[in-house]
Amino acid sequence: MLTINENKGFTIIESLVAVTILVLAITGALSAIQTGISSYIFSKDQIIAFYLAQEGFEQIRNIRDENGLKNQNWLAGIAANSSDPCYFGNACTVSPVFSNLASRCGSGAPGSCQVVRQDTATGFFGYNSSWPATVFRREIMLTEINADEVSILVTIDWSKGIVNRQFRAKENILNW
Repeated sequence: MLTINENKGFTIIESLVAVTILVLAITGALSAIQTGISSYIFSKDQIIAFYLAQEGFEQIRNIRDENGLKNQNWLAGIAANSSDPCYFGNACTVSPVFSNLASRCGSGAPGSCQVVRQDTATGFFGYNSSWPATVFRREIMLTEINADEVSILVTIDWSKGIVNRQFRAKENILNW
């Protein structure tokens, strides 16, 4: 009788090919997961920036409306004269949690605003120095269009690692 010896195992080449395919599959999956997480974080930051910008518009509108109720100049406390915090060309900010008054950023030059802080208990954003700092910086600038119309530009800057991001929104308000 004749016995045939059949090799019933993997050769080293077959094993290396199998391991390579497995490593490529795992690397691809991990890369997709990392991209998804990065996209999620960026989207979350963009949404926060959008709402911080919207809050800036709302606070300027609230000050304007309060001035109307008090029969004052509609830009009083905002940009009625050169000593006001948001006078045309100056960077300013508002903190709705503690005060609805605007305040000038540092030197008033663009880029001199302090970072926005967040209360971990309530989730409110503001400028209370006891709250932890966030990565966001809000800056409000006004431009006079005519005596009864002002353009508001709100810029939100933030950075994650070495990547700097910016969200800008512009809106006009009128003297009513």
